[in-house]
Amino acid sequence: MTALAAILRAHIAQGGPMRLSDYMALCLGHPEHGYYTSRDPLGAAGDFTTAPEISQMFGELIGLWLAQTWLDIGAPERVVLAELGPGRGTLMADILRAGAAAPGFLAAVGRPAMVEISPVLRARQAEALAGRDPIWFDRAEDIPAGTPLLLVANEFFDALPIRQLERRKGRWRERVVTVDEGALRLACGPVVPWDEAAPDGALREVSPASEAVAAWIGARLATDGGAALIVDYGYGEPPTQGGDTFQALRGHAFTDPFAAPGQADLTAHVHFGALARAAKGARAWPLMTQGALLESLGLTARAQALLRAVRDDAAADAVVAAHRRLAHPDEMGTLFKALALTGPRAGAPPGFG
Repeated sequence: MTALAAILRAHIAQGGPMRLSDYMALCLGHPEHGYYTSRDPLGAAGDFTTAPEISQMFGELIGLWLAQTWLDIGAPERVVLAELGPGRGTLMADILRAGAAAPGFLAAVGRPAMVEISPVLRARQAEALAGRDPIWFDRAEDIPAGTPLLLVANEFFDALPIRQLERRKGRWRERVVTVDEGALRLACGPVVPWDEAAPDGALREVSPASEAVAAWIGARLATDGGAALIVDYGYGEPPTQGGDTFQALRGHAFTDPFAAPGQADLTAHVHFGALARAAKGARAWPLMTQGALLESLGLTARAQALLRAVRDDAAADAVVAAHRRLAHPDEMGTLFKALALTGPRAGAPPGFG
């Protein structure tokens, strides 16, 4: 039994079954035993790998997207460049390197804003961004207002807590985490008020935490202008029956989300339609697949340029494999989506026109 499992069991024994969202929040963010607060989860030695860690091409293209967006909004003298869930800082480092191609962009950015709760990852980000003097925040809402915002969130929203609602006998019930025969288990809990007609057996996943962050982004863009790019795996709208997308990863393989609390990454697919609706005040552009967006930004051309620069077959094979993994429909190209949000009067951001 993990230390966090004992804490969760005691919590349930005292207060009864807990919402899945509360379980996720504790497993990922517990100050001492939380998954993200206690380790570096990325890379071969970790549990998963994100697009920036696969290839520099991803971050370079996102950096050019942000720099061009800055030019499109009039190249303001000051802008807040923020990343939600910055991992090891690899994406931001690539963004800043590529963004330097736009004269004045780095000066306008100044110190990048990093929204990160993990002290372990903050240390890694400091190493990756040595010389850039980043500023860290625990929450997006803590980023100071008053200047245009350029924000990127890659694989951030999938880790925010979700609630699961199940339709049974014409009523919606919330799934809860309880202790059954000595083990943590998911069970059907109390009836909840949910105004949606659906057939019995339908399942809905909602994320109030995600929608709160999207609402903050929308309000900030409406007031100060700018743009946000959200890239993650998920769907525009759920199918009629919905589906259970709650999952756990450990050692780059799926595992039981209740077997070792605090030792595995817990995620769920992102409901991009809900994010777009929550971002009131901003303009939400039509959802794109990651593959389509990266290709529209020049992924193939960048891969070809890297291939011309490499000197051995192994390096060339790595470029080809990274290109495929980022954009091919059988890899990340279709499952991963990109949502662009802008100020209400802004034109189409790069790749979304």
